[in-house]
Amino acid sequence: MAEFFHMGGYALYVWPALGIACVVLLLNVLLPMQKHREILRKAADFHELENTP
Repeated sequence: MAEFFHMGGYALYVWPALGIACVVLLLNVLLPMQKHREILRKAADFHELENTP
């Protein structure tokens, strides 16, 4: 098992690259979701203002 984590001597390069890739993939999911919620919130506010007498 230790040999797997050592990656044949390339662990110093492999694990940070894997970590960066995971962070980028996570951001590719979370940031659009956050932006979508923000747009929906703004649309709801606009709709509310439009219907006020």
